[in-house]
Amino acid sequence: MNVNRTTIFRLRQRLHETYMLSDGPRSGRPRCTTQRRDRNLVRNHMNNRFLSASASSRQTRGISNLRISSHSKKTFICLWPTCSSPIHRPHPDLASPPPTYALGL
Repeated sequence: MNVNRTTIFRLRQRLHETYMLSDGPRSGRPRCTTQRRDRNLVRNHMNNRFLSASASSRQTRGISNLRISSHSKKTFICLWPTCSSPIHRPHPDLASPPPTYALGL
């Protein structure tokens, strides 16, 4: 089976003691958002990168209908696996020009 003997032993022991194999509760602070809201936070940030984290966190509510702190949002977006962009504004030379310049007006 290519599994360590102690892994099998612990699984059998947990099944015998608790009658279930699922993971138990873990220590740590409970999450303030659901996975669906997490995806929406990242999508909103990717669509509007010039909006600051504090401004977007004012628009976002957590599970208990409380506001999410800007620090939590910054931390979350920076740790999101698909997000490679920083929270802050890009360098002015790298930012895209306003539409009026692009049209030559």
